[in-house]
Amino acid sequence: MTSWIDQRPDDAMDGAFAAVAPGPIVSVEPLAFREAMSRLGAAVHVVTTAGIAGKSGFTATAVCSVSDQPPTLLVCLNRRSNSAPILAQNAVFCVNTLGAAEEKLADLFAGRSNVQRAERFGVGEWTTLKTGAPVLASAVVAFDCRTVEIKAVGSHNVIFGAVEAVRLGPSGSALVYHDRAYKPV
Repeated sequence: MTSWIDQRPDDAMDGAFAAVAPGPIVSVEPLAFREAMSRLGAAVHVVTTAGIAGKSGFTATAVCSVSDQPPTLLVCLNRRSNSAPILAQNAVFCVNTLGAAEEKLADLFAGRSNVQRAERFGVGEWTTLKTGAPVLASAVVAFDCRTVEIKAVGSHNVIFGAVEAVRLGPSGSALVYHDRAYKPV
């Protein structure tokens, strides 16, 4: 049986990141958009990086799979974030999907404490895989990635990472952010 992945045309990437409309883009007001997005439940991740620029991490929900050939995912990060230049210079990152009981860790890496960037790694048990980016031992899953491209879109960078290693953590519920609150799934 042939997989759907094998049935796509060779030119599947034609038009990637190209404008598809000839006129100006008209969108909803940012406040309405943020309210609508708060209703979109998403897994909570701590994205980490380490290397020549130092060690840093941030909480993110804007993470998704891009392709399985080659295994690639993306992370969105506000360009004003203190972690943005560090991640860009290190060119490696790890997406650590949090378990349902890890709300405090999510808040810590979201900057909702007085704990400074590198000191945040004092909470939890950390290790590394291939790239040297910190891997949370209790993560439901960890994707160890090497940055392959960064695209600026609006206020954010879209960081594409080639997945060099995966670590499956303990089974159980994951942490989701929905309607401005953490929830187990």
